[in-house]
Amino acid sequence: MAIVVVVAGSYFGYQQLADDGCSGSIRLTVAATPEIAPAVDQVAQRWVQDGANVNGTCVAVAVEDVNSSTMAGAVAGEHKVVLAGVGTAPEAVKVPDLWIPDSSTWILRLKSEAPGFVPSDGKPIAQSPVVLAMPEPVAKSVGWPTQQLGWTQLLKMMKENANLRTGITNPQRDATGLSGLLALGQAAGAGANGQAARVQALNALAQGASQTRDAVIESFPRSLDPNDIGAALSAAPVSEQNVVAYNAAKPPVPLAALYLEPSPMPLDYPFAVMPETDLPKQQAAAGLRAQLSSATFKNALGAAGLRSPDGSFGAGFARPLGSPDASPPASNSVGGNGENGGTAAAGLDASALSQVIGSWTAITQPGRVLAVFDVSGSMNTKVPTAKNQTRAAVTRGAAAAGLQMFNDKWAVGVWLFSTEMNGSKPWKEIVPIKPLATARSELQASISEIVPKKDGDTGLYDTVLDAYKNVKANWQGGKVNSVILFTDGKNENDSGIKLPFLVSELKRLNDPKEPIRLVIIGIGDQVDQNELQTIVKATPAGGVFVTKDPARMSEIFVEAIGRRTGAGS
Repeated sequence: MAIVVVVAGSYFGYQQLADDGCSGSIRLTVAATPEIAPAVDQVAQRWVQDGANVNGTCVAVAVEDVNSSTMAGAVAGEHKVVLAGVGTAPEAVKVPDLWIPDSSTWILRLKSEAPGFVPSDGKPIAQSPVVLAMPEPVAKSVGWPTQQLGWTQLLKMMKENANLRTGITNPQRDATGLSGLLALGQAAGAGANGQAARVQALNALAQGASQTRDAVIESFPRSLDPNDIGAALSAAPVSEQNVVAYNAAKPPVPLAALYLEPSPMPLDYPFAVMPETDLPKQQAAAGLRAQLSSATFKNALGAAGLRSPDGSFGAGFARPLGSPDASPPASNSVGGNGENGGTAAAGLDASALSQVIGSWTAITQPGRVLAVFDVSGSMNTKVPTAKNQTRAAVTRGAAAAGLQMFNDKWAVGVWLFSTEMNGSKPWKEIVPIKPLATARSELQASISEIVPKKDGDTGLYDTVLDAYKNVKANWQGGKVNSVILFTDGKNENDSGIKLPFLVSELKRLNDPKEPIRLVIIGIGDQVDQNELQTIVKATPAGGVFVTKDPARMSEIFVEAIGRRTGAGS
């Protein structure tokens, strides 16, 4: 009887649509991040009941709630790439026709790493500001709700207040963590002092880091006992919606939402139609898009603790104390263009996100890297954008900054290369790969040896192959095993191996069970990017990063750590 009732009900629903003048069926699949999925589904099903159709063909909409990082992993897998820190999605997770993640930063990261991933629309359908959540007693101790706190003040508090226990969600897997780190990085400023402040903040946040936002929320105090409050998490960047949902349960210690200045990029919930979606489903998605601009949807968002893209909110929104009447509106630009997404990535490019992710990776994940530096004669070339320092001097600065960023879980080695550096060998080992926990000072001292060899040429091919073999010989599980090579030229070693031999050897040495990431950072305008790409493509992981301005080398270095594939810049 139950089956009969279900079948009869389904037929009745279909008959209603048919009576409204549509026939057949277009099934639109939608994956939406969990906090917005119920609101989308509510409006979608009402649209279907009212006779949703495309040119007379009935539309059915299936909405599934899927975590944004999980779906990002699925989309990346479909394009044969892996996003740093995201991993591979379960086989059961299928890429939908329409994806609504919590942030357009996911779209930007995927577009930069996955060839052919160009979704359409991408404009925001909701937003939730990223706030600093604090237990109310802790928030009151820093002047909430009467005093405005900024990110610069937060950095200072993290440095000076030993009782302030800060946390964050892994920015590789969570948009609020990424937003918070970007805001802190901008507050830290530039130069050596800014770099030191960023590293200190990253280390502090890493102590209270979690893989999911739910885990961060669970780390806040559960009682008014001062000991409990003192031992629990004091502050973490989360979304306004997280605070609204948490306080709705009337916990013994409510959370305060602090709206720090300058406002960090919010969650903006882009409406991304997948590139493989056929025309009828694209038209169905456009129809659904129109429904999501209604007052009904605005009120459904409000009940879920979310705002409309313009920053206002609908009925049922439980406004946190001290929240703005309207947050800044979500714009329609990602990465500086107006086609694919929302505020979260407005004005940002993929390299800015990768630099944040790369810094986090260096601070939190164990790694093993052989750093190989070009000391050919051309490294004496002066760099106008770096106060006329030589390329070698700029490289030494980048190396010192990178070494400061790596934590003691890393092991690092240093090679130099040109031609005839050690007999006929084009490279010379300065420090073998050693744990930073015991060899940091030795490695720091080795940076001073990055000095150009007068009239030295570039023995690129032999050096790449021997460096790869060196890392492979002592490969270690549980770590990212890498070769990172810096060069400002193309191969000029006529007595060495040729490119086809190098490529064939790298392919032969590659073992998927023991992956080695080969990254080549090209600096200046004398590198051959096609040559470098040919080398790197022979290995399963890595990339080529080229910048014509050597002064950007430090930025390119952390970007290389934060991305799985390379890109010119």
